[in-house]
Amino acid sequence: MESIEAVQVIMVTLSMQGHMNPMLKLAKMLVSKGVHVTLATNDVARKRLLDSKISTNFTTINSTGRLSLEFFSDGLSHEFDRDKDSGNFLASLKANGPKNLSNLITDLKANGNQFSCLITNPFIPWVPGVAIDHGIPCGVLWIQSATVFAIYYHFIKDPDLFPNLENPNGILELPGIPGLTVGDLPTFMLPCSPSHFRLLVTEFISILDKVKWVLGNSVHELEEETVNSLEAVKPIYSIGPLVSPSLLGKEETIEGSVDMWRAADSCIEWLNKQRPSSVIYISFGSIIMSSKQQIQSIATALKNIKRPFLWVIKASETRKDEFPRGFLEEIMKDKSGLVVSWCPQEKVLMNQALACFVTHCGWNSTLETVVAGVPVVAYPEWTDQPTNSKLLVDVFKVGVRMSNCEDERLSIEEVERCIMEVIDGPRAGEMKRRAVELKIAAKNALEKGGSSNRNIDKFIAEISGKPSFMIQPKA
Repeated sequence: MESIEAVQVIMVTLSMQGHMNPMLKLAKMLVSKGVHVTLATNDVARKRLLDSKISTNFTTINSTGRLSLEFFSDGLSHEFDRDKDSGNFLASLKANGPKNLSNLITDLKANGNQFSCLITNPFIPWVPGVAIDHGIPCGVLWIQSATVFAIYYHFIKDPDLFPNLENPNGILELPGIPGLTVGDLPTFMLPCSPSHFRLLVTEFISILDKVKWVLGNSVHELEEETVNSLEAVKPIYSIGPLVSPSLLGKEETIEGSVDMWRAADSCIEWLNKQRPSSVIYISFGSIIMSSKQQIQSIATALKNIKRPFLWVIKASETRKDEFPRGFLEEIMKDKSGLVVSWCPQEKVLMNQALACFVTHCGWNSTLETVVAGVPVVAYPEWTDQPTNSKLLVDVFKVGVRMSNCEDERLSIEEVERCIMEVIDGPRAGEMKRRAVELKIAAKNALEKGGSSNRNIDKFIAEISGKPSFMIQPKA
């Protein structure tokens, strides 16, 4: 049997912030248990890390001895906008990625690396084929909820369960997922979604027979019915929440991050000056750009509510003319709010000043707010976000859903209603109590004997050939 110290894993992911973060956190979890990890991604990430002036994160990761970063070309220039032109990006990655990743693995093996497993991001479905070519057993880290995994699986394997995707109010009956409507589904599978996204879902499900392990960034207790329903078709090992140790009340033992935007340090300093449970935090992730109409409605609502707020707007410095006239000058003068381009979200969510989180419901943000115990206003836009919103509001019961009008505009009144309902409405106390309950459940899953900790030990045992009871954390 292989010693744990000799076990090496290579992980492959897209150079997108929401994809790299959970991969790195899983890598650190494996390293903490004695596994050596190489994290590989398309090489635009190296440029973004350098451009963000936080390249020390790159050197810090590579200096750990058991965790390193490697890069391969996706066939595009660094200047190509992969977020705006995702179709051509994915096409180029599919055409050039297999050869370039294979060459990287060949070079790593020539330098003495012998990988016991390759763990891939689910949205690069050609990677398991590369693993097979190199004789490496393959696993996938499912970076979204188990509920979304189950929806995609049933959609491809049993399309008769989805008779009409044109009616957003249509009721669906899926195994282990009660009370779902078409409007709650991930947008990638809807007729209105670009074809390359629907193809991505089809290709991912089709390659699952090449994948030995599905590791889920979730907590068994949060999605128990869904996870149990998958046992008979494609078992998923819930190993989450993949969040920073600090969010779990623990110390960071393995330094380094892959943040590709510089966070505004002023956020925490400003939050520390605010009253407990007073601040409204608004952030819609690293990809979607809010429209001018959304910005105007949110800004006006915040002004009317008269509570302190921290608002993350990507490229906010170049969008000043999209705010109501005088808004930014006024909040700067009376220090009633702070608008920044990026922030250290986990540190923000941990801060006692927070009252609620107005979120796009990306899965990373969903898990982080659950672990932090912060109630939410859910405002989903695309991909898995509508499903995550359903989980947060109707299953976890820690927030409310904010919706557009029939003309797709976000009204000032809707923003005000949702924020005040979460902060001061008749159900606000129950939402907060429920948030604290889920926070405890999520943390317990990663403790010794917890469901996620048992699953990660089981996975390591299977790739190393050692009984799981012999696996001990690395000192």
